[in-house]
Amino acid sequence: MCIRDRPLRRFEFHRKAMGVDFTVVLYGAKKGAANTAAQAALDRVTRIDEICSDYRATSELRRLCAAARPGRAMPVSADLARVLKLSHRVSKLSGGAFDVTVGPLTKLWRRARRQKKLPPADRLKQARGLVGFQLVSVDVPGRRVTLKREGMRLDLGGIAKGYAVDRAMEVLADRGFTRSMVDGSGDLVVGDPPPGQAGWKVAVASLEKPDRRSTEVLQVANIAIATSGDAFQSVTIDGKRFSHILDPRTGLGLTTSSSVTVLASDAATADAMASAVSVMGSVAGQRLVAGTRGVESLFVSRVKDRLRIHRTSGWPGRSSPR
Repeated sequence: MCIRDRPLRRFEFHRKAMGVDFTVVLYGAKKGAANTAAQAALDRVTRIDEICSDYRATSELRRLCAAARPGRAMPVSADLARVLKLSHRVSKLSGGAFDVTVGPLTKLWRRARRQKKLPPADRLKQARGLVGFQLVSVDVPGRRVTLKREGMRLDLGGIAKGYAVDRAMEVLADRGFTRSMVDGSGDLVVGDPPPGQAGWKVAVASLEKPDRRSTEVLQVANIAIATSGDAFQSVTIDGKRFSHILDPRTGLGLTTSSSVTVLASDAATADAMASAVSVMGSVAGQRLVAGTRGVESLFVSRVKDRLRIHRTSGWPGRSSPR
């Protein structure tokens, strides 16, 4: 039997990165080759974390923000330039509902969640003055980034995982593993279907019962999926519930509980669009998705203990029992 006739086997690999669990699943004929490819893909994720992390003081992103001066073009890696350019695209499409310049607001909101106390109005006002996607200029070919105001801080938390998943899938494809999946704890890309299957089965998280199995299962191939929701992360301050998802317009967490799942050709777009649609709400958010080629979404919100579900016209299939 020649090598290409060998039956494909399923291999699964895991690594902790970017604060979450990353999983690589691939089908191949040889264990050694599968292991080498998966480790290379996960190494790529680790590298993206070292570049894009807002938590690591030594990350390229943090070093850029610390060294930047208003109007001065700063040299950056190809990855950082690329992810910032992708971010700007979604920011422009969403009118700023997705905005990586929210770093000063993110810092305030993290403290508010820990202390269960709203940020002082004067500090919110000061932070908002440093926020606006128009304040970042990106030259991808020249690998230069310009921040236009002193004290800006970028936060790639709404797109970095998706970008990392995309790059990991590129590594697998380059090594010939097209029947593969990379999952960054909810941000995932699937390639060609598993052997004998029409597609990969992906469960959509339930807002009503997040700790239980989903009743909506998609069967998809060669597509990216990302979900943004607050089923597990919220805080109550002065009797009012706030999400961990930050609204760049107010500097505070969203007050409507929701779950947004987005399908797109790449995970970076799906990741960022899921955040943008969450902020924009069901009407404006779904309108944005409907007008964006190659993107579909499922928006579930809870209003007065009642679930409201909105699907764009191209959302695949309907609820199917599992």
